[in-house]
Amino acid sequence: QVQLVESGGGLVQAGGSLRLSCAASGGTFSSAAMGWFRQAPGEEREFVAAITLSGGSTRYADAVKGRFTISRDNAKNTMYLQMFSLKPEDTAVYYCAARSRSIAIRPNDYDYWGQGTQVTVSS
Repeated sequence: QVQLVESGGGLVQAGGSLRLSCAASGGTFSSAAMGWFRQAPGEEREFVAAITLSGGSTRYADAVKGRFTISRDNAKNTMYLQMFSLKPEDTAVYYCAARSRSIAIRPNDYDYWGQGTQVTVSS
């Protein structure tokens, strides 16, 4: 059983940056593909980015491509989401997720979830 804890959210002005972290415990972090999702009020949870077991391959949603970077440090059991050029439409609760199979972009494909961290971008 993998436990995931997100941190690093907060309030930032448009154009600013934030780095989210996802700390994993209770399982074999390096054997899990990982992903970031977000959910705004009244909206469905949507894919943001995902990374393979080794960190050698990544995927991004079109809305964040070129602005967000996903990475992981298997030695620290931690995944990151570096966010640049933030926009008000990036405002959401951000969740990290893990699955013991290959990279995926659908929420239902993930087995483990964190509690989320709020990101608010003011205009």
